[in-house]
Amino acid sequence: MKNSKSLLAILALVVGASTLTSCKKTKVTEKDGIEYTYVKEGNEKAPNGEFLLYNLQITTASDSVIYSTADNPFPGYLQVNDSLPVSNGMDEIFLGLRKGDSIAFESNAKTIFGENFPPFLKEEDVVKVRLGAFEIMNEEAIQAYFEKVMAAEDVKKTERAAERLVEEDKIIQEYITEKGLDAKKTESGLYYVIEEEGTGEPVAPGTTMTVDYAGYLLDGTLFDTSIEALAKENNAFIEGRPYAPLPVTVGMGQVIPGWDEGLLLLKKGAKGKFIIPSPLGYGENGAGAMIPANSVLVFDVDVADVQ
Repeated sequence: MKNSKSLLAILALVVGASTLTSCKKTKVTEKDGIEYTYVKEGNEKAPNGEFLLYNLQITTASDSVIYSTADNPFPGYLQVNDSLPVSNGMDEIFLGLRKGDSIAFESNAKTIFGENFPPFLKEEDVVKVRLGAFEIMNEEAIQAYFEKVMAAEDVKKTERAAERLVEEDKIIQEYITEKGLDAKKTESGLYYVIEEEGTGEPVAPGTTMTVDYAGYLLDGTLFDTSIEALAKENNAFIEGRPYAPLPVTVGMGQVIPGWDEGLLLLKKGAKGKFIIPSPLGYGENGAGAMIPANSVLVFDVDVADVQ
């Protein structure tokens, strides 16, 4: 598949609304009465069982983007099946798509999203949609396509992570200076402080360690801990959750990379602090509501036991 096809489809979605004229073909869905206009009309229908790839942009009435496939590494796709039931107007539009179609329409949030419209919208709010179908692929071709896109995205992700490490290293150094910490840095970018050395032999990968911990954002917000009293002190207590030291088989990818590396630096009875840049933590995805994307994390750790 040529990249130029995808680029043209995205451009059509972005600028299509401004080029609509009265001569463009307009239809109305039988369900919901959505009036949709062809900015460009395709003519190749995908066979049953094959996949139709599309780009999609959904915006508010003031053109603020709610969702866009252009913000994701992968386009949208659907497997063509003429026997699928048509429940609403959106089904009609998507199931009627042909390669080369570029469509523009608007309706209210409830019609576009059903009952699951975004919480920042009211059901009667106007929502604009731009939709463009640009390629047909069989199962083998789409698998190869997504593998290629995923490989390219992995390269970009690695590059972004390297840039984040440089940016966050400055932030971490400022934090260390502010807190007066005697921290050391590993080659990967992890900063650590050993507050109590502990006893016994150095830990090897595959060893099971039992660890009490408290995890903080740089602003001091506690997002997780194994210590019940600390959770209660910080209004982070979760009823019914067990609070106890966490068993971890280190060096095996069971935990975030910063922990995997940091725990190998500790012995039984050791206490330490890890300052973990986001690529060694939860990266650009973050983790749940408490850990935003690209968050530097601070962990206080206490090794209760080593087996």
